[in-house]
Amino acid sequence: MEATFELAYALDTFYFLVCGALVMWMAAGFAMLEAGLVRAKNTAEILTKNITLYAIACIMYMVCGYSIMYGGGDFEMFLPGIVGDGATGVSENPATYAPSADFYFQVVFVATAMSIVSGAVAERMKLWSFLVFAVVMTGIIYPMEGSWTWGGMPVFGMYTLGDLGFSDFAGSGIVHMAGAAAALAGVIVLGARKGKYANDGTIRPIPGCNLPLATLGTFVLWLGWFGFNGGSVLATATVESANAVAVVFMNTNTAAAGGAVAALILSRIMFGKADLTMILNGALAGLVAITAEPSTPTALQATIFGALGGVLVVFSIVFMDKLKIDDPVGAISVHGTVGLLGLLLVPVTNQGANYSGQLIGALTIFIWVFVASLVTWLIIKAIMGVRISEEEEVEGVDISECGLEAYPEFTKGS
Repeated sequence: MEATFELAYALDTFYFLVCGALVMWMAAGFAMLEAGLVRAKNTAEILTKNITLYAIACIMYMVCGYSIMYGGGDFEMFLPGIVGDGATGVSENPATYAPSADFYFQVVFVATAMSIVSGAVAERMKLWSFLVFAVVMTGIIYPMEGSWTWGGMPVFGMYTLGDLGFSDFAGSGIVHMAGAAAALAGVIVLGARKGKYANDGTIRPIPGCNLPLATLGTFVLWLGWFGFNGGSVLATATVESANAVAVVFMNTNTAAAGGAVAALILSRIMFGKADLTMILNGALAGLVAITAEPSTPTALQATIFGALGGVLVVFSIVFMDKLKIDDPVGAISVHGTVGLLGLLLVPVTNQGANYSGQLIGALTIFIWVFVASLVTWLIIKAIMGVRISEEEEVEGVDISECGLEAYPEFTKGS
């Protein structure tokens, strides 16, 4: 029996770590996607933000985030999960995987939530203001709402979302909608890019500089999402868990396909063209939509759910522009609007969830993250400012913030 347990422990730990590595690879996907969808003069800065926010997330989640999310703020409860579990033996761990593997898997999730923010505030935010916000977001804001959901702790001591019937398998709301809420608060404080919206109401398209790179980023994210959703099964060493992992992988893949095709068809109907950026966001929307519950739908249901996400994201991006909410990469629509859709689709196939619980959970997450982020952004604005100067925006933040260009050999256009 002990040998069987040790084998299961080793397999589940290894699976957890591999899935965590796949989720870490999503950081590369976000970096490539955002670098492709911003203008060339802002590429180096967006890449700087992405690699730095990942490092900040790892450190802040280690220092206090994991403790807040799973230990109620008690740092002593955090330490045993990180220090020396390889030496103390597996018998002390009630789970079938190493505690350090759990920490690693969780830390790449918080980095994903923060990555959502970087694209939405691109091309006009001060680098250091963004990094200060990253410290607060990854160290406090995200872990607090995570403690009320995956941590199973009462919301401000009042009620637990799980008892209300709230369910979010891999984070449509907990990760994606939370990141979008923080991004929305930042965009409101920051304002739109110069020249994006004319006084007469005209919306000026600002195309990205490198669509091949954006497409590569989307494929990287698609691949990484198998770790994001598949790893949330938390095990693979039994027949039951292995079957669950296979279903999650299948549904994750087909939902992305459904989202991409639906966005393609809708963009052809609405714009008369096959808009690549909408297709990319459609695939990501399909992935976000299925993330809340990829284990219970059939493959056809997952495809339909993904297609609903692909349709919704196109309408949402157009609507956000009409509201003059300037999101260069469509992150608020992909992760926020579709994140809410994902939560509301859970009760369709998961009888353990209900719509009232999903709505209360969604509101709890959104209100907390949005308000806390808005306050943080306003404090940062008052102390050090959040927006670069008009001259720096025209020149590009690569020069003013990083002192180098991503494409120095290209001749600048007018």
